[in-house]
Amino acid sequence: MVYTEGNQPSGGEPMSRTRVLIMGAAGRDFHNFNVHFRSNEQYEVVAFTATQIPGIEGRQYPPALSGSLYPRGIPIHDEKELTHLIAELHVDQVIFAYSDVPHEYVMHKASQVLAAGADFRLMGPSATMLKSSKPVVAVCAVRTGSGKSQTSRHVAGVLKSFGLRVVAIRHPMPYGDLAKQAVQRFADYGDLDKYECTIEEREEYEPHLDRGVIVYAGVDYEAILRQAEQEADVILWDGGNNDFSFYTPDTLIVIADPHRAGHELTYHPGETNLRMADIVVINKVDTADYENVRKVRANIQSVNSDAVVLEAASPIFVDHPEAIRGKRVLVIEDGPTLTHGEMAYGAGVVAAQRYGAAEIIDPRPFAVGSIRATYARYPKTGSVLPAMGYGAEQVAELATTIENSNADLVVIATPIDLRRMAQINRPSERVRYELQIIGTPTLADLLGQRWVSGRR
Repeated sequence: MVYTEGNQPSGGEPMSRTRVLIMGAAGRDFHNFNVHFRSNEQYEVVAFTATQIPGIEGRQYPPALSGSLYPRGIPIHDEKELTHLIAELHVDQVIFAYSDVPHEYVMHKASQVLAAGADFRLMGPSATMLKSSKPVVAVCAVRTGSGKSQTSRHVAGVLKSFGLRVVAIRHPMPYGDLAKQAVQRFADYGDLDKYECTIEEREEYEPHLDRGVIVYAGVDYEAILRQAEQEADVILWDGGNNDFSFYTPDTLIVIADPHRAGHELTYHPGETNLRMADIVVINKVDTADYENVRKVRANIQSVNSDAVVLEAASPIFVDHPEAIRGKRVLVIEDGPTLTHGEMAYGAGVVAAQRYGAAEIIDPRPFAVGSIRATYARYPKTGSVLPAMGYGAEQVAELATTIENSNADLVVIATPIDLRRMAQINRPSERVRYELQIIGTPTLADLLGQRWVSGRR
């Protein structure tokens, strides 16, 4: 085991270091490196691999972020090269650092790594969570698309109603210049333009900004936390995918989805979230089969009987529902819910069916470029259009797909008004959805007990 030329500490004799490759998707992988490996002379991180997100492989984790042990930065390769890289780079240990995948998938990756001769490692909360000087409420989920975003918005409103200054820190989505994105602060829409945010980023940030909540995101989550603490009474961790929090939570709220009953015990690291949760919200009970709600509740009880379990709905709102009746509609849903989350439909389809659409147009025959490639990569996606927009070219391809459909009406069920990002020339209606806790206690009751009464 030797240093890669140019990546060794200054002064002293080179020492043997465990050679590490980190498998990721431009989020958890960078965080694990920053908090555990960046200044750790016992290890040498020789590469990252990337998957899930288009266009992040072939880049470099830059010297401005990689630290003094890595003055040349660290290369990012396509995960397809994993077996070859383990041999070529003499990798001793592979860190699996991305989320929203089945347990079986994780073990297939482990088997691939072990067969190639390296150790396989998952890093847990104690090695990767940072401690804040301010109280932290974390909102996580067992799957992408469970309803975490509307829950985060709901929790932010509850905390603000207590007179607290709330700052939301969002799970990373660093798709641009990593060095420039180290610490990002969003206070208004101008900041979204400043950082050239993708559709996916805007979907998560804009709803908080609309409610007067400042949002932080980026790459270096310790630097982000220390800056956010300066203007917050409480930190709201708004998690992504079904990853666990980057910060040690004082209260952990986890969302479960009865439309995918059983997934709460079969996906990584969603089951980890479920086992750690203080509060579990079973969402969408108004549209789910009651037997599936019961199954989710039983699964929660089997692994975390101490958690407080709430039920919630995510009612939909359409400004002009009568416009949908009798129309041939193209439905656009939140992208990650359909891709990573493996949902075949979302709130847009529910609205189209509820308000009497004559037909829901299958957009797949009309898809072009990267949109067509998205359907090929995620074949479980149903007759809906995922709101993909990781760059100007993909946004243009999304607009072309919409126009090709020749729909009477476009039903937009994304968290933002997609018409601000993509040119949509056809009549359209937006679908909105918010969290509604059913019965008591409510999240306001539970958070009030923990934060207002001082019992945490």
